[in-house]
Amino acid sequence: MKALIPDHIIEIKKIVKTGRVLLDESDRYSYAFDASFGTHLPDVVIQTKSVQELAMLVKLANRESIPVYPRGQSTSLSGGPLPLRGGIVIDLSVMDNVLEIDEEDLVAIVSPGVLTASIHEAAEEKGLLYPPDPSSSHVSTIGGNLAENSGGPRGLKYGVTKDYVIGLEVITPEGEIIQTGGKTVKNVTGYDLTKLIVGSEGTLGIITKATLRLIPKPVGTAALMAIFSTLVDAGRAISEILSSGILPSKMELMDQASIVAVENYQPMGLPTEAEAIILIELDGHPLALKEEVQSVECLCHSVGANKVIIPQNSVEKEEIWKARKLVSPAIVRIKPTKISEDATVPRSKIPEMCERLQQIKKKYNVNLVVFGHAGDGNLHPNIICDKNDLEEMTRVEKAVAEIFTAAVELGGTLSGEHGIGTMKAPFMEMELGHIGLDMMKRIKKAWDPNDIMNPGKIFPEPGQKLELK
Repeated sequence: MKALIPDHIIEIKKIVKTGRVLLDESDRYSYAFDASFGTHLPDVVIQTKSVQELAMLVKLANRESIPVYPRGQSTSLSGGPLPLRGGIVIDLSVMDNVLEIDEEDLVAIVSPGVLTASIHEAAEEKGLLYPPDPSSSHVSTIGGNLAENSGGPRGLKYGVTKDYVIGLEVITPEGEIIQTGGKTVKNVTGYDLTKLIVGSEGTLGIITKATLRLIPKPVGTAALMAIFSTLVDAGRAISEILSSGILPSKMELMDQASIVAVENYQPMGLPTEAEAIILIELDGHPLALKEEVQSVECLCHSVGANKVIIPQNSVEKEEIWKARKLVSPAIVRIKPTKISEDATVPRSKIPEMCERLQQIKKKYNVNLVVFGHAGDGNLHPNIICDKNDLEEMTRVEKAVAEIFTAAVELGGTLSGEHGIGTMKAPFMEMELGHIGLDMMKRIKKAWDPNDIMNPGKIFPEPGQKLELK
């Protein structure tokens, strides 16, 4: 990798005619971090809506071996957009000028800087639904969601981001503009480059436009809150519901620590004596919903639920979901640093994973809170700590490593939706094996021979270890 020199800056300024070139350290500093760990200052930040200008910049970077880092709103929890080797940061959040809903073809065409929540709103105005709903949708860009293959609570029934991307416009690492897929739902022409790029965390190119599949918005929704004395019973309830033939749109788990944290943060009358609660949402035709709600209530009681609360109107429904939304702001009041993980296991292993997490919590004496998308096995073990306490952070690092190990040993994966970035790279071989990881490296090498596109992500560096301090 080469450092930028004055001649490079001169050439960059000639290319970027319609945007901005940020060189002052005060302007660049906010691009040095994301929502994870580490601070890495880029040499220059580019803001432009012009795809042609971006393509020319990438050609320059490829020719001179200058690292390029695509970036959205940087809500990333895994270090995805961090400019580890300086170089050029491309601020794609300014590319928010395209948001078109095609009702006839049931698609949305969007530029990467559009907020995900804006896509939800535009689709719903037309009676349609864009299902992926990451918790950060009100602040995260669709480009970032595409890069990380984001999920969200509705992933249980509807799948994740990649399941709704049918076409892309991409700038390759060599500065060429290509189109993958299109507006058709079916497309089996050659390799599926669209799916390859989605979730590649910016290492294979820069997404400059996307075509997203939409579906008709469900007619009605219903919700339940089931309260349990043990996490094991809650896990059994999840399995029973899913094997009954009922598929909820959402099924969220909160353990006792998260219940207590929310109640202390904003009293709502939550059952702080309970070891777990499950929040369930069903959607579909109102007549079918009535029967499904009754069935789910009976199933929860059959496996030991102490109580099942069924909201009777939209206000009550919003109130129970408010508890889940308040978990993250509530737990950061305990200590200033939050380590957010998303280890995912097969649904049948949720109770066992919960037990392993409790063992890890005691073993390393860490403040571990468990919540997440329990219906699809995507748990969010969060450790609340203080990054300035080096002794505590050493214990936290060991705990996080053991969480990853537990997930893989139970047949799960390192990440369900947050991505690998820098945080989980040291553990990739543990899940994929040497050959599997090598095959991914070969794809990266073929697409990006000079390794300029978001270098230092996904693939572990020699001797790299988890580092949270």
